[in-house]
Amino acid sequence: MNGLFQDLIGQPLAVNLLASALAQQRLAPAYLFAGPDGVGRRLAALRFLEGMLSETGSSPRHRRRLEERNHPDLLWVEPTFQHQGRLLTRAEAEEAGIGRRTPPQLRLEQIRGVSRFLARQPVEASRGMVVIETAEAMAESAANALLKTLEEPGHGLMILLSASPERLLSTIRSRCQLIRFLRLDSEALDQVLLRCDAVADDPPEITAMAAGSPGALLEHRRHWQALPDELRQRLQNPPDQAMDALALARDLSEALDGEQQLWLINWWQQRLWREGRGAESLERLERLRRQLLSFVQPRLAWEVALLDLVQRGPQPPG
Repeated sequence: MNGLFQDLIGQPLAVNLLASALAQQRLAPAYLFAGPDGVGRRLAALRFLEGMLSETGSSPRHRRRLEERNHPDLLWVEPTFQHQGRLLTRAEAEEAGIGRRTPPQLRLEQIRGVSRFLARQPVEASRGMVVIETAEAMAESAANALLKTLEEPGHGLMILLSASPERLLSTIRSRCQLIRFLRLDSEALDQVLLRCDAVADDPPEITAMAAGSPGALLEHRRHWQALPDELRQRLQNPPDQAMDALALARDLSEALDGEQQLWLINWWQQRLWREGRGAESLERLERLRRQLLSFVQPRLAWEVALLDLVQRGPQPPG
């Protein structure tokens, strides 16, 4: 059964627990796959469901249908943006060119859809299967609705994927079997990147932000490469004059959507930390994040923050 998970690299504890559950056919009604983004939680969910569907443990047909999300007894739920009365996933919003000011959320209507899905009779499988990505992104009403579903799970099987399980209601966590996923060491990280042909020279900030997660590395790389070339060059040498700071604030707020701006704050904090800047500068950027999430006018927020950083200036070594 462990061979089912042979492409899940660097997670022996999770593999052993999941393989044992399949071999003994002792499946919990709900699982919480907890660990950093991009270390294999989504892949583990797919392989676990494949093992549940196939008596032999592995099935190319089931694998293909699960990966394409077209199995009639699978409901895969992702956080969404609300736009003109429609709920759009991150990929759908990007494809439609819709600006995103705040991170996506799991919404009450989505969780109600989970309850309806699990209440119906499965078409092919022995039970309905639900995977909820970024479970910590639930609004309060959605979390309460999910708790009710977990209290009466019926014959379905639910997998919650979370990088921040501490943000979930404790009552939700207590009703799920916890499967922990760990950050990868450098050898396992290189192995994953080689397998997906994704080896590249990354800025040191990107590598630091990934912190042993190949998926996070690819995501941070995507954000970095999505920045306009001219902005990337200017960010490599942050402004040290007030007029340059104001110009950069204008260009950042005009060229980047809200999600890109929030990501850039993470990158900038890594940059300042590597340069030996003090905690005050890092906290100033954290305050900027809170302002952007609070719908402060972005250009004004960036102007004030960058002017503050210019006034603080680089700190001497030691």
